[in-house]
Amino acid sequence: MKKFKNLLKIEFKHIFSNSVLMAIFFGAPIGYGILFAFVYQQAKVTDLPIVIIDQDRSPMSDKMIDAFEDNEGLFVTDVRPTDGNIRAEMPTEQYIAVITIPTDFERNILQKKHPEIRVDLNMTNILNANTASNNINRVLMTLNAGVEIEGLKKQGLHPNQAKDSYESFKINFNKLYNSSGNYVTFMLPGILAAIMQQVIFLAMALVFSRDFESGYFSDLIQESKSSLYHILLKATPFLLMLPIMWFFVSMLFVYFNITVDIFNLPMLVLTVVFTLASMFIGMLFSIAIPSQLKATELLMVISTPAFILSGFTWPTSAIPDVITGVAQFIPVTQFLNGFRKIGFYGGDLASISLELTNLFLIILVAFVSMVVLLQLKINKTKKSSLEEANIA
Repeated sequence: MKKFKNLLKIEFKHIFSNSVLMAIFFGAPIGYGILFAFVYQQAKVTDLPIVIIDQDRSPMSDKMIDAFEDNEGLFVTDVRPTDGNIRAEMPTEQYIAVITIPTDFERNILQKKHPEIRVDLNMTNILNANTASNNINRVLMTLNAGVEIEGLKKQGLHPNQAKDSYESFKINFNKLYNSSGNYVTFMLPGILAAIMQQVIFLAMALVFSRDFESGYFSDLIQESKSSLYHILLKATPFLLMLPIMWFFVSMLFVYFNITVDIFNLPMLVLTVVFTLASMFIGMLFSIAIPSQLKATELLMVISTPAFILSGFTWPTSAIPDVITGVAQFIPVTQFLNGFRKIGFYGGDLASISLELTNLFLIILVAFVSMVVLLQLKINKTKKSSLEEANIA
């Protein structure tokens, strides 16, 4: 045990002497977490710029313009009689929508000719376009209902009768799990999980490849010829430091008032298993590829698209089965599936049994491969050392 403690001190020295690794390991989860949280802190998209082309210039069109100006999701940047040179303005102004109220709009309404409002949406950003479309549709449908009701009242119906005649049924939307539509609540958990996986991959990619490159591995195996011993030695510093990092990450949820239930046993179990799976994959690459640069590069190739492939933002039903199948072997995919079940739906351990099973499978395959491959490298290094000694 005394020998193990001395070697452990050396491992900590190697870790903390790498300033880049320390900056990424401690800085990335906290720094990126705070950065992305502030990016999404507004929680929903507001004040999307629109232009209204009012070719009618009537009391009805004025009423419509006022309604658009009262909508918090939209910002009327300009009202003009013609579109002018609006295409030339788009690269700099980037209007999300151009709404055209046609000539004789009010008169055609009064004559029951059903005039058409034209809405040109800027689809370069689909999220903004969908948000703008919903808000524009809400304004227009409300005005449409008001016009119909006013028409019925002019025909002699009592106001309540006019309203009942137009509204044949009511619609009541009840939003569940993220009722406010808070974008921080939606995005930040997924981003933080992807960052933590990437940080773990990067840190673990260096633990053995660094020793292979420096030659320290030959000295290290003089202390023990067991691959299990060396795996435990390399993993211990991170098993001590990663809980601290997860604590700071969890505090971001508290600081930014993210209403997701993460302080419970199922989430703890899921996080521990996810961490081990990520660690073992990183260590496996570090053993298999005796180059720090190549090991980190290959792990980044896996980790970079992981968030997209996980199905957290884009439904897996819309992703080809082959790609979805590959994504199942990336730990963050299982973690985010389980996170949503626990954090949003209030699930228990039974509800994430599939995700835990898949993570344990990843751990088992990576661990066995790691033990076998490392033992082969130990035996090969030992044999080479003996041959060099005999030659000498």
